[in-house]
Amino acid sequence: MSSALKITLILSLLLSAGSHAAGTAPRKTLAPFASEQALSSYLQQLQARQAALLREQQKLQRATAQYMATAPAPPPAAAPMVAKAAPAASAEAAESVTNVQTAGVDEGGIVKLHGKHLVMLRRGKLFTVQVGGNALQPIASLDAFAPGSDPSGSWYDEMLIDGDTVVVIGYSYSRGGTEIGLFDVNAEGKLAYRATYHLRSNDYYSSRNYASRLVGGKLVFYSPLSLNLRRGDPFGSFPALRRWHPDAVPSDFKRIAPATRIYRTDDEPEPGFGLTLHTVTVCDLAQRDMRCEATAVMGPQGRVFYVSGESVFVWTTRRGSDSGVFRIPLDGSAPSALKVAGAPVDQFSFLESVDGHLNVLLRAEGQGDAMWDGARGRGDMALLRVPLATFSDGRDSAPAGSYHPLPGGGGYGLQNRFVGPYLLYGNPGNPGRRKADQAWPRQPLYAVRWADAGSVQALSLPHGVERIEALGNDALVIGAQGRDLHFSTIGLAGQAAVATRYIRADAAQGESRSHGFFYKPQTAGEGLIGLPILGADERPGLNKPAASVLYLRNSGLQLTELGALAARPGPAPDDGCRASCIDWYGNARPLFLQGRVFALLGYELVEGALKEGQIREVRRVSYAPNASSLR
Repeated sequence: MSSALKITLILSLLLSAGSHAAGTAPRKTLAPFASEQALSSYLQQLQARQAALLREQQKLQRATAQYMATAPAPPPAAAPMVAKAAPAASAEAAESVTNVQTAGVDEGGIVKLHGKHLVMLRRGKLFTVQVGGNALQPIASLDAFAPGSDPSGSWYDEMLIDGDTVVVIGYSYSRGGTEIGLFDVNAEGKLAYRATYHLRSNDYYSSRNYASRLVGGKLVFYSPLSLNLRRGDPFGSFPALRRWHPDAVPSDFKRIAPATRIYRTDDEPEPGFGLTLHTVTVCDLAQRDMRCEATAVMGPQGRVFYVSGESVFVWTTRRGSDSGVFRIPLDGSAPSALKVAGAPVDQFSFLESVDGHLNVLLRAEGQGDAMWDGARGRGDMALLRVPLATFSDGRDSAPAGSYHPLPGGGGYGLQNRFVGPYLLYGNPGNPGRRKADQAWPRQPLYAVRWADAGSVQALSLPHGVERIEALGNDALVIGAQGRDLHFSTIGLAGQAAVATRYIRADAAQGESRSHGFFYKPQTAGEGLIGLPILGADERPGLNKPAASVLYLRNSGLQLTELGALAARPGPAPDDGCRASCIDWYGNARPLFLQGRVFALLGYELVEGALKEGQIREVRRVSYAPNASSLR
């Protein structure tokens, strides 16, 4: 690191302690459309270009019809990761049960804590179970959709709690987009329906990311909206909200992003590749009649988004390495942007650091993290580290010196995580090969200090990298080797180093999502780990019953097995499921509450206790809809 850069870094750290926002304000911001007429004229121009392009494509198809059966050309080689040249100037809750990426930014999940009750979202219903006062008692259940509505074609995936308000986030293919259900929960765990809203959007689902966040009492959504420029009214796809009622019609949608809150850069849309409104919606839950405002930026379809305590970052991609990153503040102020190269893997590729920088792990090519795209990607890798103050009106590019080449190919299923002062990343190898007599090649775990992107360490592991989690300021890497599941602790002091390894024979991860894991610190360098597991032959699946939750003790990076809490064998109860009948977000979670240990396993909540260094089951309860214990 140069002396000038060292001085800049030190100054940034000092300034961030006093006024973080002031030191990271962009030099320029994106300009919104001046009026509805200006936005309409721009869309009409795009429509005309699309129509002309379609006519040319039809001519070409007719002229070359005899060649259409030939094999397509091989895909082009990955483009080098070089920034696109800029054109000429023209209070967290008292106790959390969610394994979140960023402190203070809660993520939508399937289980939350409200006072002395756990609240669960499963298979289209909400449930409460009393755990306070040494209890373990189901209290209430309620449909997660509006009374009298038809839930078919809808999925209810995520839940958040703010005060006494339960928020259920889903997607309805029949009612126009993201569905937001509001419910009241009282101190006795009773549930009551309040209202349902529909937010116009495309399907938000990602196998790695979560659509909703709760930041300072504000409900935050990212949602993509593809604009169909061939239809007569492109405004029919713009961000809009309606309150549901039995006679609701499409015309009830009211726009929540006027032209003056819609932004674009100087980049023109790629002909034939469409245009997406990347939309951040912030809803105020303080009033019973929910109010929402949206900010949208125009860009190509591929996207990865990350939510910090102050902003939503949306990374858009098109044609390999031609990319842009938007910074959309949560306070409603104008977004800013940079031209960039490459593509992140997922939200864990980002860190907005306290020294006023955005740090992003990149692959040369990627498609974003919609659906299952986050597992795909290829090409050389780099770490982008750029001051937030360099964001501008989108005409500027991140300086070439902001990209620091990294070793390792960004293969299928790449895992990455910022933990303490380090960026860690690695590949899972071949998790499908489970034969004990077939040795795997040793999988490197790469570790680099993100603040200076200096020398990169390659730590040799005898297993794949399927999960990277924080253990305080250190890390835990989990992955398979043959039929066994390995847990390797990584010390992250002056140098990254493998500390110890625990091996669970004949086992596999039971949950791939980040919320499946939980670490509960007890003292400095000590804590409890929980992770759902299956037998080695039971690969995780959408309709698989949860097998068990494994518990380990971390003591100075030494791991000791405490045992497991297992689901009761036998067929799943007949719950009369009407909606969201596939566990897209998993069905098992380790839970640590007020010194107690639980395992959420499908419709069972199992409590364990530490006795003579082992977790022993002490009781369990079913909260299934037909369980006799449910009131």
